[in-house]
Amino acid sequence: MRIVIENSYVMKDDAIRHEFAVTYVTHVCTAPHRGTVALDRYGIYSACFQLPLGTPVNSQYRRPDAKRTCGNLRSDTVSAETPEALPHVDTGGLFERLFEFSPDAIVVTNADGKIAEVNAQVEKFFGYARADLLNQSIEILVPERFRGTHPKQRGDYARHPRVRTMGAGLELYGQRKDGSEFPVDIMLGPVEGVQGPVVLCVIRDLTEKKEAEEALRRSEQQKSYLEEELGTSHQFDQIVGDSSALKRVLKQVEDVAATDATVLILGETGTGKELIARAIHDLSKRRDHAFVRLNCSAIPSGLLESELFGHEKGAFTGAIAQKVGRLELAHQGTFFLDEVGDLPLELQPKILRALQEKEFERVGGTRTIPVNVRLVAATNRDLAKMVSTGQFRSDLYYRLRVFPITIAPLRERRDDIPLLVRYFLGSHSKRMGRNIESIPTEMMQTLVKWHWPGNVRELENFIERSVILSPGPALRAPLAELESAAEFAGRTDTNLEAAERDHILRVLRECRGMIGGTNGAADRLGLKRTTLNSKIKKLGIERRDYI
Repeated sequence: MRIVIENSYVMKDDAIRHEFAVTYVTHVCTAPHRGTVALDRYGIYSACFQLPLGTPVNSQYRRPDAKRTCGNLRSDTVSAETPEALPHVDTGGLFERLFEFSPDAIVVTNADGKIAEVNAQVEKFFGYARADLLNQSIEILVPERFRGTHPKQRGDYARHPRVRTMGAGLELYGQRKDGSEFPVDIMLGPVEGVQGPVVLCVIRDLTEKKEAEEALRRSEQQKSYLEEELGTSHQFDQIVGDSSALKRVLKQVEDVAATDATVLILGETGTGKELIARAIHDLSKRRDHAFVRLNCSAIPSGLLESELFGHEKGAFTGAIAQKVGRLELAHQGTFFLDEVGDLPLELQPKILRALQEKEFERVGGTRTIPVNVRLVAATNRDLAKMVSTGQFRSDLYYRLRVFPITIAPLRERRDDIPLLVRYFLGSHSKRMGRNIESIPTEMMQTLVKWHWPGNVRELENFIERSVILSPGPALRAPLAELESAAEFAGRTDTNLEAAERDHILRVLRECRGMIGGTNGAADRLGLKRTTLNSKIKKLGIERRDYI
């Protein structure tokens, strides 16, 4: 006897290290001597070898060194010259046991797409009892968003049945009884059964694989982010100052750090809000995890949602790969949302939901991702006023304002200026290789009296310029940039605003109208470009005033 086979393929499973070959038997050659062919109850025969003359063929006969095969033997009679007799191996029901205890879910469907048989893993993966699935449409296991198109795809497969993976190159999902989804890999294969053709669907749960891949991707992106953070030069390594206003802030930091309460840091630009946020993180129980920051004013509003929540591959033009967002990177750590007053209105309910429900979806994704972060937000804007004018959601405002900390501007803690001047002098002198040993008394007095609209950032930039201009052992500062402090003694707030306007105008003229970039007006004033633009608009400064 000779058995003719076709469409042989091998599936390898590295996890359980086995090889499973599937072969379809097209016909059996006959000869004058006849024997009887028997099928199991699935119409599937699991052997591929020569048969002795007159021997009934059933699942109990198998050559020990033959690969496991799966095919259909039609009710033809077979014969051949008998080679050596085959040994009888007592393996009754072996195929049924392999089917039942496969590590993958196996679903057998008929030509109408009805479920004819399932194994135990289907019950485990999908949460249905076996009796609930039999005679049900296969679409019961398909996510609802794909059920409308699935019958057509099933019909296309029935017209051209072959062994292949389902949805090659696509991300496939199965739907459990409770409505939740999980990623799957599906292999399809046509089998000729006793009651007609059926389709064998082998379903593998990819949940653990996907979670491992995402954990690795998150770890790699977090590593990249932290390397970037290490390469960033912060204003100073520790909070410098001895004023009562600063001590009051540090006491608040100490009180709230041990909790997971949301903190809102308020203060003018350049007052060191990020340093306070880092101090909260360093004193908290999350200090061994990441401190991730996102500046809402530094990223275009169209890209901010992707940066915040991440996106899936293909979510929009240019999304060629999946991206983990900053919020997800901060899982188990602290998420610092800087300039939260610049958060677009359309994003505010999304960040509110993420804070309240501790979960979110990536842009273009449907899977809910749990997240556990401690939020610290900061702004130099008057959020209460923004709420009253409809520029900021009141529910998000109250969610952020669990524990507010207000940092006083540098002009209200002048006792800290000498300490800061000496700190910055030492830091920049060492970096530039200068040996500056003294600061003239008159210079220090002028620095203390100046109102520093850019606060600590402006002071640091001024000292850095002074170090560059000081070739000798004494600090030489460009005091011409600063007006005499006597002009501001006893001035009202209105006069202070006028003085600030004059100072900004003078710097803009010296920079020939250049606002951003190195040695631009924003850099010289120690302000961010966006902050300086806001001040120019607020103070009514026109371009013709300085050009």
